[in-house]
Amino acid sequence: MAIRAIFFDLGGVILRTEYQTPRQHLAERLNMEYDDLVRLVFESETSRKASIGTLTADEHWAALMVRLKRPASETQRIRDEFFGGDVLDHELIQLIRALHSKYKIGLISNAWNDLRQYIAKQKFDDCFDGITISAEVGVVKPDARIYQVALEQLQIRADEAVFVDDFQVNIEGCERVGMQGILFKDPSEVKQKLKALL
Repeated sequence: MAIRAIFFDLGGVILRTEYQTPRQHLAERLNMEYDDLVRLVFESETSRKASIGTLTADEHWAALMVRLKRPASETQRIRDEFFGGDVLDHELIQLIRALHSKYKIGLISNAWNDLRQYIAKQKFDDCFDGITISAEVGVVKPDARIYQVALEQLQIRADEAVFVDDFQVNIEGCERVGMQGILFKDPSEVKQKLKALL
């Protein structure tokens, strides 16, 4: 079956933490280990709830400030510092735009409710025919339902789609519903694998 749609993950693929220093400095300032801080932000109970939309990103961060014993007035500064080393891959965005002339393009992301706003603010929302965010649909990858929602959005069958993600478990999830998966390691390798598939 010919590929008609390409789906991309955001975090770890289009947006990557290229510089650890800002997060490392923040961890030191908070008297924490780097990995513990990352786990608190991305793997805590409030993060899980924010990822399925039962809490907002702001509510998650408010809960984190309580756990970190920091005043609410520091929230924005800590958020900015935590994500300070994250970089959008503009070359990959260019590739997605080029692919968009021939294929339907979708995004499937385990993310909080502020992601759509971020994509619009960074001006690359035009890349996508459909954006599927876990906080908006109430289910996270690798659950089959999130892939099915994304496919329905683009009116595409699973065997007509390929998905690029940086976690093997999410690739396995998409393959279980019948999509093809590409595990993201670096942009040039993804370009080669896409070229071979398309």
